[in-house]
Amino acid sequence: MKNLVFGKDGQLGRAFQLALGDSDSIFIGRQECDLSNSRAILECLREINPDCIINAAAYTAVDKAEEEKEVAFAVNALALKAIAEYCAAHQKKLIHFSSDYVFDGMKSSPYVESDLCMPLSVYGKSKYAGELAIIEAFASQPMPLGKASSYYSILRTSWVYGDGANFIRTVLRLAKERSSLNIVADQFGVPTSTDWLAKLTIDVLQESQWVSGVYHAVPAGRTSWYELARFVVEYAQSLGVQFALDVGQILPIPASDYPLPAKRPMNSQLSTRKLADALPSYQNLLAQDWKISVESYLLNLKSQGLL
Repeated sequence: MKNLVFGKDGQLGRAFQLALGDSDSIFIGRQECDLSNSRAILECLREINPDCIINAAAYTAVDKAEEEKEVAFAVNALALKAIAEYCAAHQKKLIHFSSDYVFDGMKSSPYVESDLCMPLSVYGKSKYAGELAIIEAFASQPMPLGKASSYYSILRTSWVYGDGANFIRTVLRLAKERSSLNIVADQFGVPTSTDWLAKLTIDVLQESQWVSGVYHAVPAGRTSWYELARFVVEYAQSLGVQFALDVGQILPIPASDYPLPAKRPMNSQLSTRKLADALPSYQNLLAQDWKISVESYLLNLKSQGLL
């Protein structure tokens, strides 16, 4: 099966290059295809003619999107419309990654896939528009006989980190530069490793009877940005890393004390029960606590001399 992965230079795209590097996969970045140009997307798809498209690309500058609405929607929504219509018309598989930001965060318990989407930011609205574009494209194309292997899978995830700029790397840097840190303590979610997501995606691709739909894909557990920052610094210290501050100098603050251009959901917890039912043989992966992947990530940074 020939895979085409969009977004090769992003955190998730780099994880897929490691996970699929020895397979029949082609990796596309901005230089090879401008995702804000639907015509360029279609030309790329026709030339490569993949069996499966994995869209790991996205406009992720959440605050900047408030001023760059057209660009955010072009990459996160219009590009998906072009990709999904191609996949539906040519019976291709499509794996796309969406976001916890499609929800308003007002629910007190973990969100399920059927909960009402009410994004608070331009970024969240653009990601939700991308989801709708995929669903509508596949709904408009009746599935031909003998093509049951064609499907779409929208994997919503949260607080992604990997090979690139992310919250964990920012905390590590600031902890070496400052004597104290103020971190938001009343926003909750689940940190998700790009390596974990790539492994899960490969598991999905190996399922012979996958059902199209939206699925939540995050590890087990929950934390706040404040608790995550403390965990990261404390574990890094156990590995021998020296900081300008100690864990006790990481201070909790409410989100209202750290205003940003784009509103964030207060609760980003996502229930993975639907995905666990669809992947019964991989429930151990879904039951894995988020701390395990964060520890592995920090160990990997240390081995590369990046801690």
